[in-house]
Amino acid sequence: MRTPQGVEGWTDANLLLTQPQMNDLHGLAESAARLPSQGAATVYEALNMHAEPSRQSPSFYQIPESGSVEVIGHRIAPRYPPAAPAPPPVRRASPPAKKSKPKSSSALAPPMPLPPAPPRNWLQLSRPQASNLPGYVAHPAPNASTAFDDWSLVRMPDTSDPKADVRIGWVLSRMLAMSIPDEVAQYAEGHRITAYVALGEIRDKDRNETKSNWLWTTSSLTQVPFEFDSFRVFVWSIRRHRYETAYIERNVKGHYPVETQTLAGQDEKAFSLVLQDKDGKLYKRTYAFSGFRVHMIAKTPVSPVQALPEVRSTRGFDPAPATPAAESGWREKLSDLRKRWFGK
Repeated sequence: MRTPQGVEGWTDANLLLTQPQMNDLHGLAESAARLPSQGAATVYEALNMHAEPSRQSPSFYQIPESGSVEVIGHRIAPRYPPAAPAPPPVRRASPPAKKSKPKSSSALAPPMPLPPAPPRNWLQLSRPQASNLPGYVAHPAPNASTAFDDWSLVRMPDTSDPKADVRIGWVLSRMLAMSIPDEVAQYAEGHRITAYVALGEIRDKDRNETKSNWLWTTSSLTQVPFEFDSFRVFVWSIRRHRYETAYIERNVKGHYPVETQTLAGQDEKAFSLVLQDKDGKLYKRTYAFSGFRVHMIAKTPVSPVQALPEVRSTRGFDPAPATPAAESGWREKLSDLRKRWFGK
C-alpha cells in the first residue's frame, strides 16, 4: 500500500476497508445520526470500533482511554464465524490385484504367528480424533452459553459535521461503562445498565445544589435479543438527601429507543419505552412523571424497528485475481518459430 505522503509498505489485508465498505459506513452514519441517544458511556482503556458486530471485522477507529461515546443501538452476534464446510472425500479406485503364481510347497515360508487379541475397547480406539478430520477449526467450539457476544452501536460526539471522519461503529458492550452518576449507579446490584435519561431537575436548598431525577433500564441477562428486562425511576429526596425509587418494573422485554417527552404545562418530562407484551407484539408505553408519581398514559402498538444498513462483510481488500494467460499448443509454437526463422 502507499499513503498520500508516498510512504509504501505492507499491512494486514483484514485491516483495510474497500470503497464499497466505506460507502456502507457513511450510509450507516447517516442513518444512525437520527437515532436518539440512550446515554453516554466511558471506556477505561483504548477500544477499537468495528465496521460490523464481529471481532473479525475491520477496525477503522480507536476510542482513546477515558473517551466518551453515545450508545444508540444493540445487537447480539456469533463470537466465531461459521466454519467452512469440509469438502467431500474423494474416492479413488483401487488398482487391480496382481495374480501371483502358486509356489511349490517346498518354497513356502514358515507360518507367521497369530497377532495378539484386540483390546475390548477397540471400537473407541479406532475412532478418528477431531483434529484429524477435514475442516477442523483450531479454536474451541463455543457452547450455547458463550456462542454470542453483546455489541453496542456507539456514536462519537463530532458526527454532526458531515465532512468529519466516520465515527459510528460497533464495540463490545461489556467494555462500556454508562456515565450515570455514582449515586444512582450503586443501586445496579450487578446488573448491566443499558440506557438512562434525565427526567427533570430538583433543587436541594439545604445542600445548595441541583439534582436530576433519572430513568434507567438494566439487564440481568446477556446474549438476549432485547435490551433490558427492568426499568426504574429515581427521584432525589429533599428530606433524606438521597435517591429513592419512585417506580420500578421487572421481568419485561424492552427494546430501544428509550425517549423522553415534554408534557404541556408541566416541568417534569414524560418518557416512553418499547415493551413486548404477553401476546408477543411490541407496544410503545408512555408514562407521565409528576413529583413522585409515575403512571402510564398511553399504549400504542409499534412495528419492529427498521434494521440499520449493513456494512458488506468482505474481509479486507480483495483484489481481482489475475487472469492467467492461455497456454498455447504445439501448433502455435511451431508457427511462431517458423515466422521468426523464415519470416512466413
